[in-house]
Amino acid sequence: MTVNKSIRNIAIIAHVDHGKTTLVDALLKQSGIFRENEHVATCVMDSNDLERERGITIFSKNASVHYKDYLINIVDTPGHADFGGEVERVLGMVDGCLLIVDANEGPMPQTRFVLKKALEKGLKPMVLVNKIDRPQADPHRAVDKVLDLFIELGADDDQADFPVLYGSGLGGFAITDLEDERVDLIPLFEGILRYVPAPIGDADKPFQLQMTTLDYSEYLGRLTIGRIHNGTVKSGETVAWIREDGTIQRGKVAKLLGFEGLGRVEIPQATAGMIVAISGFADINIGETLASIENPQALPLIRVDEPTLQMTFSVNDSPFAGQEGKFVTSRQLRDRLFRELETNISLRIEETDSPDQFLVSGRGELHLGILIETMRREGFEFQVSKPKVIFRQVNGQVYEPFEMLILDVPDFSSGSCIENLGKRRAEMQNMVGFGNGRTQLEFVVPARGLIGFRSEFIRYTKGEGVMNHSFLDYRPFAGEIGGLRSGVLISFEMGDATYYALQGAEERGVFFITPGTKVYSGMIIGEHTRNTDLELNVCKAKKLTNMRAAGGDELVHLKTPIIMSLERALEYIGDDELVEVTPQSIRLRKHKLRVAKK
Repeated sequence: MTVNKSIRNIAIIAHVDHGKTTLVDALLKQSGIFRENEHVATCVMDSNDLERERGITIFSKNASVHYKDYLINIVDTPGHADFGGEVERVLGMVDGCLLIVDANEGPMPQTRFVLKKALEKGLKPMVLVNKIDRPQADPHRAVDKVLDLFIELGADDDQADFPVLYGSGLGGFAITDLEDERVDLIPLFEGILRYVPAPIGDADKPFQLQMTTLDYSEYLGRLTIGRIHNGTVKSGETVAWIREDGTIQRGKVAKLLGFEGLGRVEIPQATAGMIVAISGFADINIGETLASIENPQALPLIRVDEPTLQMTFSVNDSPFAGQEGKFVTSRQLRDRLFRELETNISLRIEETDSPDQFLVSGRGELHLGILIETMRREGFEFQVSKPKVIFRQVNGQVYEPFEMLILDVPDFSSGSCIENLGKRRAEMQNMVGFGNGRTQLEFVVPARGLIGFRSEFIRYTKGEGVMNHSFLDYRPFAGEIGGLRSGVLISFEMGDATYYALQGAEERGVFFITPGTKVYSGMIIGEHTRNTDLELNVCKAKKLTNMRAAGGDELVHLKTPIIMSLERALEYIGDDELVEVTPQSIRLRKHKLRVAKK
C-alpha cells in the first residue's frame, strides 16, 4: 500500500458557533487563493443564505488550498443531527480532523455527536482552542475538558494524546504555545502537514472511487463527489459503475474536476488520495462505486439515513393564491421538488393521484423546514400539511420509526423534560449529572413524539439546552399520543382584521394576527382557550355615531400576539390544517375552506 504524500484531506468539526466556518475563511484568505483586490464575504463556506442567518452548516462543502508543495483539501461538516448522514460520509473521505472548541465554553454536547463519529472511524483529531483573544477565555480549562471528553467517548491512548494549538479564526492567527507571538496561521498549516496522515491508496491498483456527496451544475447536470481510493482515472475514460444492488454498467467520465480554493477546475486525470467531482452519471447514488472496467471491485456501501417524516406539498388554493408568489403552478412546484433530488439525498418525493399534490419525505422537521424556507425565498407559493411519521407493515403489524434522543440540559429543567417526553411515549435510557449544573438525558422515543417538542424544549431550558437525535430503527407502534394543544380560532369573514374586533374577542384565546392583517374565511387566526374550534368575525368595525362620551375613547392595548414562524407553524397545525407559504407570509388555515359570508 502506497501513500500520496503531497495531499492532506481534513475535516473541520465543531459545535455550532465555535468558529469553524470563520477559521476556514481565514485559511482560504491566508493561502492566497483570493486576488488582492477581490472582495471576500465572511463565512464564504456557508454559501447558503439560511446557513449565514442561522449560524449553522447544513451542507458539507469542499475547498482546497496549496501550502508549500502540498494540496490540503478542507471539508466543512454539518453540525446538526438532521444532517448527521452528511457527517458520517464526510468523515469517510478524510484522513484526519481538526476539532475546534471555544476557549471559554470548551467542548459542548453537540461536539460529542461529531467527535464520537470521528473516533469510531479511527481518526486522530488535532485540537484548536479558538477565540483565545476573548476576555473570558480560559484555554487551559478548555483543553482539560476536551481530554475528559475524549476519555468519556472511549478514545484510545493514541487518540487521547492529541496535539493542541491555540488561535483565533477572527484574528487570523494560530500558535503552539500561549506565549508565542500571534502573527498568522502558519503554525496551523504546519500542524496539518505534521499530524494529518497522507491518504492511503495505491495508484498502481485498479481504479476505485466511492461517491460521497452530490451536487448539481446547470451546465454539467448531476455531479458526484468522492475520494479516489485506488488507481487513476482520466477525463473521457469509460469506467464501471457498480450499483447498490451489485449490477454493473459502463459509463463515461464526461468531466473530471478538481478543487481549487472554493471553486472547481477541470483536470485531465486524478490519482489515489484526491477528492474529485465527476459528471456523466445522472442516476448514480451515494455510496455506489466507480471502478476500472478490467477489474471492477465495489467498496463497502455507505448507509444513508432513511426518511422518517412525510408532508404533502400542494398548490396554493386559498383566496389569496397568486398574490405574493412568483412560481405558483403545479408544474413549477413539481419541477422544483424533483430538482432538489439532484443533491438532497435524504429526500424522497412521490407523485399522488392529484397533479397538484406531492408527498415529500425527509429526515426531520429541520430538514423539511430548510427546503420549505429555501423555496419561499426563491419566490414559490404553496401549501404544506402537518408532518407525519412514515409507518411500515411488518408481518401484519404496524411499525414506526424510533429515534435516539440525547439532551444536555440545565439541572432545573430535567424534570420538565422527562415529564413531557413521558407523555410522548419516550423511554429514558440513561441520566448522567456532570456536576456543573447540567445533566445529560438519553431517551428512545417514537419519531412522532418529537414533532413539536423542539419549541417546548427551548422554553423548558430557557434556551440553554442542546438537543440531538438520530434514527435508531423501526419498532412496533408505541400507542396513541394524546392531543398536545387546544382548539383554534377561525375567521369566517374575508377582509382586514380590526382593532375593535380583536379587542372584543380577547377573552376567547390568544391571537396569531394583529390589526390590519388580511384574513379570509377558514384562516386560523389564534388558539382557543378550550379544546374546540371557534369561528369569529375579526373584521367587524366599530359603528360610528355623532355622540361623543364625556371621557372619550380610552386607549386600551391588545395582548401581545403569537407570531407564527415557519418552524412553529409546522409544529402547531393539526391533521385537518395546512400552512400556506408565500415569499411574504406564513398563514395557517383549515384544509377545507367554507364560503365567506357576504
